[in-house]
Amino acid sequence: MPDFDAQPTLIGPSLLLQPLQLSDFDGLFAAAADPEVWAGHPVKDRYTQEVFEPYFDFLLASGTTLAILDRASDKAIGCSRFYSVPDQPDGIGIGFTFLNNAYWGGGTNFQLKRLMLDHAFEAFPTVWFHIGPTNIRSQKATAKLGAVHAYDAELDLSGSPTAWMCFRLDKAVWEGVRDAADTQHFLQGETPV
Repeated sequence: MPDFDAQPTLIGPSLLLQPLQLSDFDGLFAAAADPEVWAGHPVKDRYTQEVFEPYFDFLLASGTTLAILDRASDKAIGCSRFYSVPDQPDGIGIGFTFLNNAYWGGGTNFQLKRLMLDHAFEAFPTVWFHIGPTNIRSQKATAKLGAVHAYDAELDLSGSPTAWMCFRLDKAVWEGVRDAADTQHFLQGETPV
């Protein structure tokens, strides 16, 4: 990712995404400390400090992770990151995302992904999402963005080869989904996310 800013500050209507810092640990752990956050995830015990701490260290060391803050409360509610995709050098990955479960079911994930996707598509034609085969919630959320399941692969994205479902999202498809969402919000008299 030589010419790509993988740790930008991105501002949305209700979210602030900013580079992850060591001082974010307490806030992110508080957002992650509910078993429900990880219920559909392959690492179901990440809500415990002894499992979350090495995950946080990995995210911090990557230099490509963004802390997600609720602008109204200035509280950390999760994180996400950009990453290089080993078998797709012309694309970029977005993942390692979690949101506190209090922010599920509304427009928070769409706003988060909109900020990250709009930024990524300034430099890349394709964005990839890698999702564990048992993580149905993330598979459904990714499909809502317009991404399609392209193939399955065993890839090393975080230190050890793991089986992933690989979802592809092309710029033109994303723009159609984003524009349709904006139109829907406009018709309902709402501000686009």
